[in-house]
Amino acid sequence: LTKLFYSSSVSEDLGCRRGEFSRKHYGSVELLISSDADGAIQRAGRFRVENGSSGENTDYTPGTWHRTDVHLENPEYHTRWYFKYFLGKVHQNYIGTDAEKNPFFLSVVLSDQNNQRIPQYHSILWRKTGTQKICLPYSPTKTLSVKSILSAMSLDKFEKSPREIFHPEIQKDLLVLEEQEGSVNFKFGVLYAKDGQLTDDEMFSNETGSESFQRFLHLLGDTITLKGWSGYRGGLDTKNDTTGTCSIYTVFQGHEIMFHVSTMLPYSRENKQQVERKRHIGNDIVTIIFQEGEESSTAFKPSMIRSHFTHIFALVRYSKQNDSYRLKIFSEESVPLFGPPLPSPPVFTNHQEFRDFVLVKLINGEKATLETPTFSQKRQRTLDMLIRSLYQDMVPDLHKVNNMLNRRSFSDVLPESPKSTRKKEEARQAEFVRLGQALKLKTAVKGDTTANLATTSFCKKEPWESQSFCSNFPHEVVCADSWGQSLLVSTDAGILLIDDGLPSVQVFDKTLQIKQMNVLEALDLLIARTDKGKDSRILVFRLSAVQKDIETKKMIRSKYDCRENKLERTKGCHLYAINTHHGSELRIVVAIRNKLLLVTKKSNSHNTLTSTSLLSSPESPVEEFQYIREICLSDPPMVMTLVDGPTGDSDNMICVAYRHQFDLVNESTGESYRLHHVETNRVNFVAAIDVYEDGEAGLLLCYNYVCQYKKVYPFSGGSPLVQPSAYDFHFSWNQVPYAVVCAFPYVLAFTTDSIEIRLVVNGNLVHTAVVPELQLVASRSDIYFKATAAVSGSSDSSSKEMGSKSSPQTPTAYEKPEFPLPSLEGEVPCKNLYKIPLSNLVGRSIERPLKSPLAPKVITTTTSSGVTSLPVMHSLSLSRMEIKEIASRTRKELLGLLDEPITKTESAQKLKKASRRQSDPKQGAVRSSSSDRIISSSFEGYSERRHPSTSSDPDTVANREESSPSSYPFQLISLCDEDIIDLK
Repeated sequence: LTKLFYSSSVSEDLGCRRGEFSRKHYGSVELLISSDADGAIQRAGRFRVENGSSGENTDYTPGTWHRTDVHLENPEYHTRWYFKYFLGKVHQNYIGTDAEKNPFFLSVVLSDQNNQRIPQYHSILWRKTGTQKICLPYSPTKTLSVKSILSAMSLDKFEKSPREIFHPEIQKDLLVLEEQEGSVNFKFGVLYAKDGQLTDDEMFSNETGSESFQRFLHLLGDTITLKGWSGYRGGLDTKNDTTGTCSIYTVFQGHEIMFHVSTMLPYSRENKQQVERKRHIGNDIVTIIFQEGEESSTAFKPSMIRSHFTHIFALVRYSKQNDSYRLKIFSEESVPLFGPPLPSPPVFTNHQEFRDFVLVKLINGEKATLETPTFSQKRQRTLDMLIRSLYQDMVPDLHKVNNMLNRRSFSDVLPESPKSTRKKEEARQAEFVRLGQALKLKTAVKGDTTANLATTSFCKKEPWESQSFCSNFPHEVVCADSWGQSLLVSTDAGILLIDDGLPSVQVFDKTLQIKQMNVLEALDLLIARTDKGKDSRILVFRLSAVQKDIETKKMIRSKYDCRENKLERTKGCHLYAINTHHGSELRIVVAIRNKLLLVTKKSNSHNTLTSTSLLSSPESPVEEFQYIREICLSDPPMVMTLVDGPTGDSDNMICVAYRHQFDLVNESTGESYRLHHVETNRVNFVAAIDVYEDGEAGLLLCYNYVCQYKKVYPFSGGSPLVQPSAYDFHFSWNQVPYAVVCAFPYVLAFTTDSIEIRLVVNGNLVHTAVVPELQLVASRSDIYFKATAAVSGSSDSSSKEMGSKSSPQTPTAYEKPEFPLPSLEGEVPCKNLYKIPLSNLVGRSIERPLKSPLAPKVITTTTSSGVTSLPVMHSLSLSRMEIKEIASRTRKELLGLLDEPITKTESAQKLKKASRRQSDPKQGAVRSSSSDRIISSSFEGYSERRHPSTSSDPDTVANREESSPSSYPFQLISLCDEDIIDLK
């Protein structure tokens, strides 16, 4: 599979769709100085100021702007793996020390990822430097050892080999380690400032706020009474009213947020510094400054606030003239970039959109602040202390126990436990699962996790949502490229032109095997690499000639009709690359073993399409290309990308990847320079993507799990400056991709069963979409991919959730997972082509040089299908009262308040009653896939009490009952049927 996508090179040409990669969208660093009323300098500081991209050429008017990239970064429902995938499931935990004698823990679980019938190993490596998470594919025929898992995480040498931990109590300690990543709930300060106030003493001394300030507070959240408050309190006193009687509270995308409002905190007429107010707001990482007055009045500066803890200030102004809010963000210089970027201008007339934008910005900002040296060093010391303490507690117990199970090491391959220990192992697993489920329930009830770890704005259309492009596509795809609104696809049946809603048209027959192609509409060219081995060649065609053959139905070309289209000297090539900017000239670099052949299109060639040019141009454009030079490398390149120099005069470069390195090669001189060396034993090169930050070249180097950004400076004295830069950064994917696509502000990684979406500027995770049997098809403009979904013919089809097995290698016989086979009766394999429009990703429309080469068609309303859409399955439904009764008894028993535990018979009877009602939607208020029963709605009363803003509206409740399983807002934890019965 890797060879297939390597040869197709589908993520190479990014010219017309990557958008502008610019950090200017995220503000610029400025030295801010504050002075008192007499003009004397008080304080100064360096802050990144975000005030919208004033340099953008946009015709947005206030209130009409809609962004597509307002997302929580590194959301907990994608990052809190141990709570989501491990806790309450049978899984393995290992302990060991690395070559530097630093202890580490490894957790491995085999699960059906998100119930999409895709078995995967989820692995977490706990070290003092932080956690590392990866996914590995599951194969029933290939064993997977702990050593291979650690090797994939670049941990190959050990001082002590890993040994498995069997104590169920280890789950509590590992959950504590995961919680060190940061709180799931937030506290933000809100400071009211009148017009003309220049010092923090003046701002904190405002006893009351204006009417517009009160409306702003009402927009942020609900006013709650602190005394007796049982939800997240954010450090406020909920017993004796020492921190005020009321506060502002809300729940946003599963996160509880408490606002420290200056006018609601205790006010003292004697204390001019208002220490009680500063004690809370001054210790908040993020503070909102609501400033009265017009834009022309004295502007707020962060240096006005005396706080060493607050790193981010959000300045909010309200305009009565157009009923709008203006936003400005100040971030301390050390805070990494975080989104979403402010619009231009940063004015919001839609108040609900403004609220969502501000809350997402503040949550992302606090998470980014935790990565600054001030906080990350403290977190690393805490994590190191916890891991060492846990290691010291665990090692003596491992030496005391001498049975066969605890002697099992990472090198053993045990498909199932020995018969003599089978019963003991089953009992241990049962206790392990029971304790994990109780711990998961307790954590959810305390509010220490986001609701369901999967509650987001499901009603909002996401920019990466796919559209169905071609249903029941029967052919194997080798490579493809977009042509107008159509798709030119190389398949096992020949080269086909496909358009949505129209029959496919054959362009070339199957004798022509195209392995790599580029459709250049602006240049009227089709470039292709055909055949393989010594017979491989580069062919060039005129698109207008191909289109004419299609329209006249003159002929279907074969391999033998393309003799006049072969470029000279390209025999035996295995890879080629073209430059993404064709403003000056088209450059093609062809790799023939370890030789690079540079070919350009002659300057007198036609760069635009006119009727005259189409008539005067010969059918084959071969004569328009000229050989320039040959460059020899030490090894054949595996990945190749052209980098445009700032002048285009002897400063163009070629990025090549081979052996364990990425090199830059000067096109003019052939000199090579080391760009990046890969410090691992095995290297799987994925891509080298050229991105241009404000016109300056940069490269995203992708290999294994890593994506490394390198700034490439212009040539100085004949050599590029490739030394480390402050702009360089790197991040890790959760799964090894076979292709990476950049569409600013996103970078998308394609694996065999998922699309992982991150932000280009910081590598933060935004979303992971599970797509069964995924194959990227084309990505130059719109992104096309093929996926296989099983269309179930029976109503009770289900996917059984798996727990991990007794070893990470092979499931035990008595707990074998049940995965649907392709040939199951009643299921029909369905291969579809999907499209993710580029305009949705980059947030603006894309102009297409040519219309679709196929005949015009009547525009009809098409049905869009999301990336992860699957058939809705019938599920078990419990009434609210029955779920409340089960959960209430379970909670009491966990707290030791129930003498008579709930029996399996009682639970089974209630489940049986509910199954009779599964076809009645009026009685089935709680619905889920049959593999994952939602029991958390038993806490609906509890949730309504804690989240008054989300449950008081009867319309909201009605909509909630009719919603799909994935959009149920109070889904706290998910357990299967057996777990509900066995939970005590």
